Amino acid sequence: MKLTTKSVPCEVRAEASVAATDYDGIVLVTDSLEKLQGQFSPLLAPLKEQASFDESLLKDGGCVRVELPAGRLVFAPTGPLERDQDDVRRFADAAAEGIKRALKVGMRRPLLVRGPDQAFPQADLVTLLGALRALYVPLEIREDVPKKATKTSVLGFVGSSKIVQLAVALESGRFVARDIGGSDPERMAAPRVEDYVKKVFEGSRVTVNVVSDDATLCREFPLFSAVNRCAKGVARHRGRVIHLTYVGSGPIEHTLMLVGKGVTYDTGGADIKAGGVMAGMHRDKCGSAAVAGFMQILNKLQPPNLKVIGSMTMVRNSVGSECYVADEIITSRAGVRIRIGNTDAEGRMAMADVLCLMKEKAVKEVNPHLMTIATLTGHCCLAYGNSYSAVMDNGPASQASIARTIQAAGEEVADPLEVSTIRREDYEFHVGKSEYEDVLQSNNKPSTQTPRGHQSPSAFLVLASGLDKHGKDSKQPIKYTHLDIAGGSGPFPGIPTGAPILALAKAFIPSVF
Repeated sequence: MKLTTKSVPCEVRAEASVAATDYDGIVLVTDSLEKLQGQFSPLLAPLKEQASFDESLLKDGGCVRVELPAGRLVFAPTGPLERDQDDVRRFADAAAEGIKRALKVGMRRPLLVRGPDQAFPQADLVTLLGALRALYVPLEIREDVPKKATKTSVLGFVGSSKIVQLAVALESGRFVARDIGGSDPERMAAPRVEDYVKKVFEGSRVTVNVVSDDATLCREFPLFSAVNRCAKGVARHRGRVIHLTYVGSGPIEHTLMLVGKGVTYDTGGADIKAGGVMAGMHRDKCGSAAVAGFMQILNKLQPPNLKVIGSMTMVRNSVGSECYVADEIITSRAGVRIRIGNTDAEGRMAMADVLCLMKEKAVKEVNPHLMTIATLTGHCCLAYGNSYSAVMDNGPASQASIARTIQAAGEEVADPLEVSTIRREDYEFHVGKSEYEDVLQSNNKPSTQTPRGHQSPSAFLVLASGLDKHGKDSKQPIKYTHLDIAGGSGPFPGIPTGAPILALAKAFIPSVF
């Protein structure tokens, strides 16, 4: 079976056997050679022979000849799978390393094989996604250096066509998220994100509506517009709010409403990022990138009975004579008077009014659930490390165990999250400190120097958007979940992960897995 699409690194094929033809090498992912039985047995003898005089093979892997049409075999060991600390990421990491080694030895048509193992239900899918991760080529390279636009012409996978189809759909979402999130601040300035998104979803089930008129932005999204005030003086940096909508077939049973932080570059504004910490801030748009990526997954899978509205708040936090400053008081869409404490807390500003818009729409939707997704705080990385996103619920979402559900889903598909809690101290932190304001946007310290530095911004978003009127004690409770993906979005320098879209897909489209 062949599946081709412009939004994955290469053609992906499902194969029934390690003896499949038309491949120039095999990449084997497993933890133990003893599992190579049945149809995998032709791989065992050459590996055992190599290991008999090179014990490093079992730990570090290697490349050997095999008596199969592919001719050669790269062994990519997962390492242990049964200890307390081992999880399904072992397969993704091994597959990625195996593909990288295969490219080094000259493979251009690799056949991916996973040794039999029942410990992780989604191991086949995760293994294939790990390989595709290693085959991604950045957008700027694809556009500017055509001869490097692809790393392979085809990737085979010994497994079911259903797994291949699902992996292609999920990878197409990560592909879009990586293109937007990873590209430099000029290639993915807000107007060019608009162009890219329109092209991706042209003629699809996902509709695109863009707000670019400055008067409309100022009227509808005053907090967003404060951030946009400086950047809009440069035409190519002018902000956009991009609304994406997917409506599945049949009666709608669940409505997801996503707001993504899309800061195309974060200088910090007047509270400028000094001391060499500004580099990498083009990645501050990975929240909006994840929204677009998730919508692409919906576009490919087309799940029924589900409606999703995703909004991308694309804005540049520039510095200059027009930039907003600390001490300003700005009234949000919800009518809340906000005192600015730190212009480097711009992500919450970009999202709050759009979250308010979602709140207004939610009361008319079926089973609504609001989310914000953002590379919001360094505190998230400090608290949980550089591989984990944080997820936290308001009262109604907590009663439905949404954060725990997303965490469990992410655990299955190698998209890990840690659950945090929005506490009373977080709300108290943002209560206005004088008669002038209702809410304090932030203190004037970095989140890494602020207690509960990744939890309290979610309380600000609740207060600034008016969602505090829709808690579990209200007549119209609305579920709201905040995801801080600063840790999980990927390394810099490096390639974005696309987090948390795999976890969201597993949590909210479980029927396709």
